[in-house]
Amino acid sequence: MTLEETLKSIKPLDEEKMETARKRWDSIAKPLHSLGKMEDLITQIVGITGEIKVDISKKALVAMCADNGVVEEGVTQTGQEVTAIVADNFVKETTTACVMCHQCGVAVKPVDVGMVRDTTVRTDLKVMYGTCNMTKGPAMTREEAVKGIEAGIVMAKELKAEGYRLLATGEMGIGNTTTSAALAAILLDEKPENVTGYGAGLTNEGLKNKTETVRKACEMYSGYKDDALKLLSCIGGLDIAGLAGVFIGGAEYGIPVVIDGLISGIAALTAEYMSPGTKKYMIASHAGKEPALKKILTHLELKPVIDANLALGEGSGAVMVFPLLDMSMSVYNESNTFENIDMEAYECLH
Repeated sequence: MTLEETLKSIKPLDEEKMETARKRWDSIAKPLHSLGKMEDLITQIVGITGEIKVDISKKALVAMCADNGVVEEGVTQTGQEVTAIVADNFVKETTTACVMCHQCGVAVKPVDVGMVRDTTVRTDLKVMYGTCNMTKGPAMTREEAVKGIEAGIVMAKELKAEGYRLLATGEMGIGNTTTSAALAAILLDEKPENVTGYGAGLTNEGLKNKTETVRKACEMYSGYKDDALKLLSCIGGLDIAGLAGVFIGGAEYGIPVVIDGLISGIAALTAEYMSPGTKKYMIASHAGKEPALKKILTHLELKPVIDANLALGEGSGAVMVFPLLDMSMSVYNESNTFENIDMEAYECLH
């Protein structure tokens, strides 16, 4: 299915099933609404899947790997060789996020959607060998951006067919906090200094240079704010495009998709701009350290589960939420009700 066809076929959440889920929560023998946001998230998952009994037992982390030409501007502490090294470690399942996945029983699915060289990572969805420097011209063509998004949709479709019920979004791509900050500045009408952070560890002077690079991109491309696909093609990167496709694919195929940090967040925002309502299929995992992420989540009207000053990336924050969702699912599916323990139900008094 093409991107255009997918965007036209996304349906609203199943509100009737969600109301049934709310009644189920209210029937469980505990104080009403006492699991707070976790009750809301399980109810949301019911609406996404259309299934009253929640099953998120089979989970995967989708890590989109790509290189960004803007590293030419000296906006990173390391070079593009690190993208390939960490991507290979996704395959070996030795990255930090992979260690978390092992603990939670989560499959790791890395994809090379645009790295500058081939590695052991899956390459059949690769669009190109790195994007161009956004400060010297468009990072890629519109067609290349579409292919990147469609790669993410393909991943969602494949994983749904394989029985996966919940996806985390991760990435690897040196320079991608710069591209993300530029997209955030334009889409959110923010000044570059309000959305540009230290990334993987810059000096104060390095942050100043990075902020000016973002400012230059804003001057070049802010006219495309109302065309999210065009804006994405101008700024990049393919990691963002691939993740935007995972969010769009999740909405199309009825799979809840968990947002990780900044790069995942800007991909989610891009997906929402392209297909309003897609945000209802998303779950926000954490607030993050990068300054743009909280602004992105506020714009999407999504409240993060965790606020722990996280800044790792790779999908680590999204995976951290999985055990909390598993526990909440178990309470929803398995708990005693007021009726079956012969106890008078609580009433909502406010």
